[in-house]
Amino acid sequence: MEIPEEKYQLTPVENNAKPARRRKTKSHVWKYFTVESISPECKRAFCNTCRKSFAYSMVQENGGTRTTANKNASGASTGVSESRKRRYRSPSSAYMAVFNPDVCRQDIARMIIMHDYPLDMVEHPGFQSFVQSLQPQFGAVSVDTIQGECVSSYLSEKQKVMRLIDAMPGRVCLSLDMRMSRNSLAYVFITGHFTDSNWKTQKWILNVVLEPYPDSHNALSHAVACCLSDWRLESKLLSLTLNHPVPEAGLENLRSHLCVKNPLILKGQLLLGQCISHTFTAMVNDILSAGGDIIKKIRDNIKYVTTSENHGEKFLHLKEQLQVPSEVHLFLDDQSQWNTTYQMLVSASELQEVFSCLDTVIPEYKEAPTMEDWKQVESICTHLRSLFDAMNLLASSPCPPAITLFQEGFRIQTTIACAPTGDPFIGSFIKSMQEKIDKYWKECGLILAISVVMDPRFKMKLVEFSFSKLFGEESPLYVKMVDDGLHELFEEYVALPLPSSPAYGGDHGNIDRAEDHNQGGSISEYGLADFDMYIMENTTQQFKSEIDQYLDENLEGRGSNLDVLEWWKQKRSKYPTMSKMARDILSIPVSTTLPESMFSTKPRELSPNARSETLEPFVCTKDWLQHGLTEDFGGLESLVVSDLSNPALKVEF
Repeated sequence: MEIPEEKYQLTPVENNAKPARRRKTKSHVWKYFTVESISPECKRAFCNTCRKSFAYSMVQENGGTRTTANKNASGASTGVSESRKRRYRSPSSAYMAVFNPDVCRQDIARMIIMHDYPLDMVEHPGFQSFVQSLQPQFGAVSVDTIQGECVSSYLSEKQKVMRLIDAMPGRVCLSLDMRMSRNSLAYVFITGHFTDSNWKTQKWILNVVLEPYPDSHNALSHAVACCLSDWRLESKLLSLTLNHPVPEAGLENLRSHLCVKNPLILKGQLLLGQCISHTFTAMVNDILSAGGDIIKKIRDNIKYVTTSENHGEKFLHLKEQLQVPSEVHLFLDDQSQWNTTYQMLVSASELQEVFSCLDTVIPEYKEAPTMEDWKQVESICTHLRSLFDAMNLLASSPCPPAITLFQEGFRIQTTIACAPTGDPFIGSFIKSMQEKIDKYWKECGLILAISVVMDPRFKMKLVEFSFSKLFGEESPLYVKMVDDGLHELFEEYVALPLPSSPAYGGDHGNIDRAEDHNQGGSISEYGLADFDMYIMENTTQQFKSEIDQYLDENLEGRGSNLDVLEWWKQKRSKYPTMSKMARDILSIPVSTTLPESMFSTKPRELSPNARSETLEPFVCTKDWLQHGLTEDFGGLESLVVSDLSNPALKVEF
């Protein structure tokens, strides 16, 4: 644009008049903009690079540059996109922020925790260069400094979790998972499960305890004792769920240790249990071990076809000639994920006719599976199918309901019971599978059955039906064991403090003594604790009738997806004791395996970046942050720059 020459002519002034002084442009943005007059009343700032113009004002009452050019200086000078340009705000803006190195360090610590980055990344030249490009004022951070920030975040978050657990109205259930490091050290991961005062299930990793001698009988006792003491849970424990095999001596040591300080519910029958998905995985390993040779043979045949383009084309052409209706494709399994092995065998089995005739088009092909081989493959797939379906259901939810596990356990037990006994190949693994599922029902059947009874859609009816199928004429004996255990458990909950007591998180605020003189219809609770105890001791039959009333009422319909905990929350006035019992029982984790590890054939290992001295703070804090206990941190929000030459001007990324 051409500017008239007269726009740049100076106006003569009188000798006694002082020349007008133009305010010095202190802001760094004027390196990139030139002010030009459009008319006597209008001036605009033109970008020296793109010649785009912006509004310009000489108003100075705020003592700072107020031109819109400032708002775009950074983008014009660096060539970044419009959406990435720096935003400038006045000091009165509600969104204004200043550079805070402490917040930056906290954000970096959380980033390392959340993404399992190594601590020494803060000393990597690439990371330091990246941070400097964002914020030159942010100095280098040492490993020790950032480790201290991580531990500080852990202690801060731990206080929040502690308050949540202290407000827990009922009991807590713990699950134990042992993982190995690369240097063969064992760590016990302890997770707490409970229902909060809003009747929502909670699941938090509480401790990671180093156990140098995991095979010792007191290894788990030490880990559990550390957790109970650390979180003040000595008198609140209901059950332990183990996600790995423990010898009988270790279980007895753990049971006797817990009896010292923890009042056991139902004589400890609910105390120890195995994760059902771990039992299923052990049964899968029985099948894979027995069929190892034939599985390898099928894998080698698939490899022969899929690794050669010529062989693959001839295989597909032969499939078309034979008019095999299957649409599946051959693929090799991931041997660390048994579900892929099962799917590989299923696809190969559907194409067995093609394999049997493959030597007619590839004469050198001599390793085709025999009819006996395919029969074994069919047996393997039959018994893996029920476990595959069960594990898929478990993987579909981080906290699968007890009714799902009960049904799947019943279905798998039925499949095993119907297996042919005369087949030597099936006999090589079916007995071991039967022993494992029997052991699970013996140790955890009562927990699982009582959990099912707490579902108003099934109650005792599903237990009676399933046991009649499993145990035949002996089923009444097992049903009676569940019924007796249920009533005994109810009586123990009757003896627990009433809902208004501290153990159940009632309202414990100071009582207004002025209410003692109230002549209206309301009654003060002050001084009636002994009366409540008298009522409880002399109306036992009334409390017992509560459970009988629940069991005798009609079942809820199964048409809708019923939230069982919400149902008990709504019924707590009708069933005050049963609702407390249901709240605790439904917190017991009968499956603790993570969905992503459900089909794994290898034990979980620690991250290669894990350091023993920071493992617990890092693991716990990551879990707590992922649960959304704290507000999300905003990445670059703390990297805010102040224009040092103009303190009134703020820049933020």
